[in-house]
Amino acid sequence: MKRLRVKLDYVLKHNVWFNKVFKLFASMFFKALGLFVPVDEKAILFSAHGRKYNDSPKAIYEYLLARPEYKGYRFYWALEDNCDADIPGEYIKVKPDTLKYFCCALKCKYWVACVNIERGLKFKRRKTVYLNTWHGIPIKAVGNEAKGRKDYDFSYIDFFCISSPYETDIYKRSFNLSERQLIQSGMPRNDTLYGVTEGEIISLKEKLGVPANKKVILYAPTWRDSTNGGKSYQIKPPIDLSAWQQKLGEEYILLFRTHPYTNELLGVEFNDFVRDFASYSDINDLLKIADVLVSDYSATIFDYSILERPIICFAYDIEEYSRDRGFVMDVCAQMPGGISKTEQEVLDRICSINVEKERADVRAFKQKYVEYGGSATEICVNALFSK
Repeated sequence: MKRLRVKLDYVLKHNVWFNKVFKLFASMFFKALGLFVPVDEKAILFSAHGRKYNDSPKAIYEYLLARPEYKGYRFYWALEDNCDADIPGEYIKVKPDTLKYFCCALKCKYWVACVNIERGLKFKRRKTVYLNTWHGIPIKAVGNEAKGRKDYDFSYIDFFCISSPYETDIYKRSFNLSERQLIQSGMPRNDTLYGVTEGEIISLKEKLGVPANKKVILYAPTWRDSTNGGKSYQIKPPIDLSAWQQKLGEEYILLFRTHPYTNELLGVEFNDFVRDFASYSDINDLLKIADVLVSDYSATIFDYSILERPIICFAYDIEEYSRDRGFVMDVCAQMPGGISKTEQEVLDRICSINVEKERADVRAFKQKYVEYGGSATEICVNALFSK
């Protein structure tokens, strides 16, 4: 069933006419179904990136749990099987893309998501209050800017988070949003990246089994589209990890974190130097302990810039990615320190890193692209319940 749904997701993204017909009839069906489902005034549906317990909906949920004024509310989480371990508080799990899920969405007065909670359909009721935090400041083309997509319309969303004025025109074009919908909050998931202490870093290294005497490189590449019709979403970075270990192993360890939608990593063998953190639930823990971030076109670059530490953009496939997906930013000009196209350039930069200069470059990048943040969760909650 899961494989069939992944295939359907791929077809919906890549076949324009099938997408239109499916959305039209499915939206009509759920709008009609809504006539028979009463609204629960104290029910909140949370849906996070990757259909897991993570991202900004997690931050908002835990904020609500900690405050007595929200004690009477009922919380629902859209989660895949085996994705509900260690979630605090009382909640009801609903599996995405099931009839139960859509009935739950119709019932809940409040929606909190970092993805499209309607799964691309349109059945939001007038009484429903919808907060979409989104899941990253855009580098690559999103929404209607992406090739073959002109069907995004978020004009019915009540609140949509932004982290700086840079995003305003992009989201207005890409998602058909208006400025009145945008809240200058930053992303709730990033609140914990402000004010990180040395003691916190030491505790996290101990928790994650990372040697206290080693510096940490976090490699977090973005998602690549399927090349086999939606059967898998693979990534195979052009790297020789034995060379990384030979050059950096005395001083560093390397943590590998793939995108939540990437389901197959090729060409990488893990050991004491290269460690797999793809399934670790809270990427912020990894960002906090990392001394250097290596990424490409991932929004993680913006998140990590909050810490004002060195960032390396490993853009080994920038021409191909630009052709197939497209960018909304001049990556070569805007990335702190520019881009590195080859593995050797990445290694040379790490080996000769000028930390103070790198931090200054990242600080300027942060001031331009991450202007708002630090209290995003509180701002979002206040907006949600003020409606």
